[in-house]
Formats: sequence, C-alpha cells, structure tokens
Amino acid sequence: MSSEFNRVRVLWPDHLGLARGKYVPARLADRGVRHCTGLWSLGYDRNMTPGTIGANADIGLPDLDARFSLDELRPGWESGTRVVVPDLVDERGGVDVSPRGALKRAIADWRALGYEPQLGLEFEAYIFEPDGQGGWRPIDTPGAFVYGTGPAVDPYGLIDDIWAACDMAEIPLESVNSEYDSPQFEFTLCFTDALRAADEGFLFKVLAREVAHRRGLLLTFMGKPLSDRGGSGLHLNLSWRDQSGANVVNDPSSVDGISELAKHAIAGMLAHHQALAGICAPTVNAYKRLRPASLSGYWANWGFDHRGATVRIPPDRGEPARLEHRLSDGGATVHAAAAAVLQAARLGVVHQLELGAPESGNGLDTIDAKVGVPASLNDALDALAENVELVEAIGSDMISQFNSVKRAEWHRYQAATTDWEIREYLPFM
Repeated sequence: MSSEFNRVRVLWPDHLGLARGKYVPARLADRGVRHCTGLWSLGYDRNMTPGTIGANADIGLPDLDARFSLDELRPGWESGTRVVVPDLVDERGGVDVSPRGALKRAIADWRALGYEPQLGLEFEAYIFEPDGQGGWRPIDTPGAFVYGTGPAVDPYGLIDDIWAACDMAEIPLESVNSEYDSPQFEFTLCFTDALRAADEGFLFKVLAREVAHRRGLLLTFMGKPLSDRGGSGLHLNLSWRDQSGANVVNDPSSVDGISELAKHAIAGMLAHHQALAGICAPTVNAYKRLRPASLSGYWANWGFDHRGATVRIPPDRGEPARLEHRLSDGGATVHAAAAAVLQAARLGVVHQLELGAPESGNGLDTIDAKVGVPASLNDALDALAENVELVEAIGSDMISQFNSVKRAEWHRYQAATTDWEIREYLPFM
C-alpha cells in the first residue's frame, strides 16, 4: 500500500443524500466494509420507519457489504486519506433500494438503446455563520453582487479553501461565482460519464460542507433556507454519446441544431414532471422554492436558453450541446435525481413522445405552461407512487423504501409546531 495514505474513507449516498461510510486502515481496505441494513429505514430524526423495504427488520437488521476495488480509490481532501464510493451488496446481490444502484440501472437501460449518458452538475448553496444564540445567520457580504468573485463576496476565503480541497481531491470544478442573492454561490462541476459525475457531485457536497465546518461556518444546499431570498437549485446537464462517441443531442442538419432524440427526451421529462418532483424535490422545504415566477423548474415547460423553463437548452451546439434540467434542489440525492430524470428522458425516447412548442412567456408574469409541480412533498409522493411506468423504470423497491421514509417525514412536519406559528399567533392567543 502506498506510503502516501494510511487510511481509506468509504462513502456512499443513502436515500436522504447523507454520506454513510467508515474510515478503514489502508492495510485492511481490500476486505471492504459492512453496514447495517437498518440504515434504509432511518429519517433525519434517526428514528426507524417500520416495514421499510431493504431494512430487513423482520430478519434482525443484517449487514450489507460495501465493495470496491483498490483501483477505484481516489485522492481525498483529508491528509493521508483516499476516498472510494462503493457498490452495495447484500445476500440477494445488488441492493435494490440504493440510489447509486438506481443510477447504474438507468445507465444500463440507456446503453441498451446504444447511448452513453453524460452528466454535468450545477450546485447552489448559501453560507451561514453562528448567530451567538445557538443558531445560524447568513454571513454578511455587503459588497456582494451576482457573478461576483473575490473577497467582496467571500470575505472568509471559504471559496478559496473549497477550490483547494477540490484540487486535492481531483474533483473537477468548472466555475464558481456568487449568485443573485447573498451569500449564495454557484459551483459548476465538469461534464463526464454519468456515474462518475454523480459520484463526484456527491463527494463535492461532503467536501464543501466539511471545509466550511473547519472554519466554523455552515454551507447548505437546502432548497429555500431563507424566506426573503431566492432558492438554491441543483441543475442536471444531460447529453448522450452514441457508439462512435458523437454527442446525439446535437444535430447540425436541423433548423435549431437539436436532434429528434433530444426532443423526445425532453418530452419524457415533461410528461413525468409531477412524479419527478417526488425524487428531485424530496423535502418539505423544497416546495417553498418551487413556486410560479421563481425561475426554479416549477412548470412542465422547455425553452431555448430560457431560465423560466424547467428544461433549458443552452445556446451551445456541437460537442457541448446539452439539456439542462432545473427542477432539483440540493436536498435531492444526486444519484437518485439523475436516475429519475434519465429514466423519464429514456421513456420519452422509447415511446417517441412528441415535444410541444417552447415556452414563449417570460417565465415571470407571462407563461404558456399549464402544469406545475405538486403543491407539497406529500402531493409529490402521491404523484410519484401513481406513475407506475416511472416507478418501475427507476426501481419499485427503491421507490417503496423512499416513499415509506418520506411519508414519515411528512407526518412529522404536519405534527410540528413551527417558529412561524409561534411568531404569528402566540402574542394574541
């Protein structure tokens, strides 16, 4: 084993997007690691949801194996540490409820059609500091503006630290800038094969939050952490290569430069728009970001370089041509969101769905689209469960497991007294 590292950090994404895993000595890494299957029943509150598929509570919560090859170890962002994102295996083979497994299935389904999915990710995030009272407040950036760089928008130098950590971990940043609201930033990762891109996006989220934590800060990918400022999205940029390596989103012979395959894919994304919200916007908070006139992916619409559309076709043609899906936020598990959107797009191609006209409204006070996302997480989970075709494409066991845990999350929300209720009513009642 190389003297450059003495431990391996095994990390994999669960149904909540949390990075489960273990540190193991480098000398023992070839054994793999094990975790309790009961993880699949856990919510953010650490309580187990009874009857969850994959948790195996009826047979005593046995182990699952996290398996990997030593060739898959990659540089980490901690001294002396390599990182790996493993495959999950239990006594039945692959773990059917794994988000990463769902993405691998989606990739295989596209390969069966003769295409290799490519993925690029854009994350938006806010930065908070301790408020001195046990909570958090947004950092003060009085000189901030959209597309800003440097100390005026990043007085702590956190972005510099994140960039250095990404260099160390070989996570390929394409660009970083401040966003429309302060202190919000956008981080764009380079385009690559879909599984590698999702792994790198997953690791980037862990890295960025940990680098912030070292400075006593909180970096959050939450969809709507501040009610008086814009939300934070996770944009999935998609394309496909054929067996010759050509980008099949591009079609130089068409009037608009976009292929029929790409248009069928967009039609599939829009046909399954409401169900996709259940995976791509998987928190109660997400539906505070997803509102009309919010440029957030609310509407089932598409457009050429149109930020009021859920599926935006950027102006690039040729090799960089791609489709940008704008529904998700950072509360989504990257692998699950990518799997769901890829499957919806594939269904559009398989069924040769016809694409309607592009959005001609401005996305704010004028809009052509008639269908928006469901009003709440609970409604989105209903839409997902009812979309049998998409559920079967993503994986019925995974959706059942996800639905069980997320319904429990919704019920906790319904039962909770919120700060807003205290502020609104307590002084008068």
